[in-house]
Amino acid sequence: MGMDVMGNNPKSERGEYFRNNVWWWRPLWEYCCEVDSTLHYRVPNGHSNDGDGLKTHEECLALADLLLESLADGSALTYIKERDKRIAELEWDTCRQCEGVGIRTDKVGVEAGMPEKVLDEDIALLVGRTKGTCNGCRGFGKTEPWESHYPLNEENIKEFADFLQDCGGFSIC
Repeated sequence: MGMDVMGNNPKSERGEYFRNNVWWWRPLWEYCCEVDSTLHYRVPNGHSNDGDGLKTHEECLALADLLLESLADGSALTYIKERDKRIAELEWDTCRQCEGVGIRTDKVGVEAGMPEKVLDEDIALLVGRTKGTCNGCRGFGKTEPWESHYPLNEENIKEFADFLQDCGGFSIC
């Protein structure tokens, strides 16, 4: 699923359209709400694609300025690093496919030969066995926390700020 952000009154081609898949959009929008705490109220459905958005050129310019300022002064990078550190420190989740044992033995797993699959040597050393795997966790029994699948970087922030400068208001579709 993606978030197609359409310029309402674009001033240039770069203001016509901005797209992120849902994995990239959510942390970007969260960051926008971090730099402008009023966005939660002005765009209450910023995490959905129901057409909500900022309506005026002035609102978009103000948000673009805040984003560009945060990139220039380093606060965006600090936010990203702190966010990445917090996510890296989260506990890993129990794998739902194998229920944490590292070997998928349900019908799908058995049909795919997972209980008998010989493990790569590096994984075998880590898990303490030579065979039996799971397509959900590669045989470890744990998966990365869900939040780790939602990236944020300075380039994405900059691309959105550039879009905002020229979009004349936007709708998230």
